[in-house]
Amino acid sequence: QVLDTKDLQVFKVTVNGQDARYAFGEKHSFKGTPLEITLPFELRRGQEAIVEISFASSPKSSALQWFTPEQTSGKKHPFLFSQCQVEWIHF
Repeated sequence: QVLDTKDLQVFKVTVNGQDARYAFGEKHSFKGTPLEITLPFELRRGQEAIVEISFASSPKSSALQWFTPEQTSGKKHPFLFSQCQVEWIHF
């Protein structure tokens, strides 16, 4: 599996609670750097996989918007929105 990144530091990747191997691909000047994740098991058709990535961003990380708990509808948890992907990441 390959995800787009830009100026992120990744500490750990798990898939369904199992540690997964990961590596960064070749960095592109304006596209960022691909994060290549190797699943720790064979994924069967129709099987769900929950990928958790422990990471740190920086001010150079483009298109990330952080919301405080007070800025969210539930007012309980912070929220990260990525403009470069269709996925929403909820903490």
